Amino acid sequence: MLLARILQRFVTVGRLRLIDAHGKEHLFGAPGAEPSATIRLHDPALHWKLGLTPKLGVGEAYMDGKLTVEDGTIVDLFEVLGRNLKNLERDDALGRMSAWIRRNITRPLQQNNPVERAHRNVAHHYDLSDDLFDLFLDDDRQYSCAYFATPNSSLEQAQADKKRHIASKLLLEPGMRVLDIGSGWGGMGLYLAREADVEVTGVTLSKEQHQVSNRRAQEAGLSDRVQFHLKDYRHLDEQFDRIVSVGMFEHVGSRHYLEFFRKIRELLSDSGVMLLHSIGRMSEPGNTNPWLRKYIFPGGYTPALSEVFTSLERSNLFASDMEILKTHYAETLKHWHRRFSVNREAVRELYDERFCRMWEFYLLGCESTFRYDDQMVFQLQLTKDRYATPETRDYMVDWERAHG
Repeated sequence: MLLARILQRFVTVGRLRLIDAHGKEHLFGAPGAEPSATIRLHDPALHWKLGLTPKLGVGEAYMDGKLTVEDGTIVDLFEVLGRNLKNLERDDALGRMSAWIRRNITRPLQQNNPVERAHRNVAHHYDLSDDLFDLFLDDDRQYSCAYFATPNSSLEQAQADKKRHIASKLLLEPGMRVLDIGSGWGGMGLYLAREADVEVTGVTLSKEQHQVSNRRAQEAGLSDRVQFHLKDYRHLDEQFDRIVSVGMFEHVGSRHYLEFFRKIRELLSDSGVMLLHSIGRMSEPGNTNPWLRKYIFPGGYTPALSEVFTSLERSNLFASDMEILKTHYAETLKHWHRRFSVNREAVRELYDERFCRMWEFYLLGCESTFRYDDQMVFQLQLTKDRYATPETRDYMVDWERAHG
């Protein structure tokens, strides 16, 4: 069986027991090794489908109930898969050819993200039921990587620390005009207005997020200083003292990076500062996981830093500071999955069992790539003037301590 031959090479850490669609058992890895899991296939077509297209096929099989976990849990299965991810890429002529095709042919086609497509892609994910996100996010609905100042931080504390950490890099002063690109449900903009007495303009492409964020601004008594608009950032034509963007750059598309940074330069005042918080990859440019692209984030892509800086250098912006968050998103996703599991029945009532399995696979799969593969988060500070920020980073620590 093709799948068995591939798994024999793939599973070198831990142990995986496979019961195929004919009831035959196959063992991979070392006997008694941990982590371990047992899976059962319920469709003979998976014997070849999972071998040919594992990155797409495993997720689809789990969603459809054609792949079930018999011994252990889905968490255990992802521990096995995650610890062996490094073995998935072929280091031979065929593997190198496949990587070249993905990098030079399929990736440019997938990364075309004009305004109209951007609207559709955002709606696919962020315009889901408003109740869904309350079932696994923190109280402020921060749907991006938290900042775990301590390993024992709660999700609420880590998300609050994330907002403070980002704000510390903006050198905010009362009365400044701040632009929030991809403003989500408004949490970051409202935090900046409260903590730094600034005026915030937020833009989002999600109708649901737009409605919720403006309602929150009104309820907080901040609607005179915080306004959110249903608009693409490319359609703005004014300047701001500060710009922040959290978790939006992943939806820009690599073909549009230069356009993005040139627009940032246009929107930023001469002494302005921007903080860009985005998922990235520690490896060379690649492709979005096909299952994630098809079911969760159509048009999404996490860039290699080489792609970011190639476009940044051509935009006449300065990279004045950068920080890499290595496993903070893995911990964030772990908290999200725990909350999702507690509220799984409520999610099933909103949608159905297939949706629950899809969301489980999404949260656990992403946690695995941030913990064991090449995904990370970077925070990039940008300026038009090299003297817009101090020579040392002391001001960041000072701000965080003052607003702790």
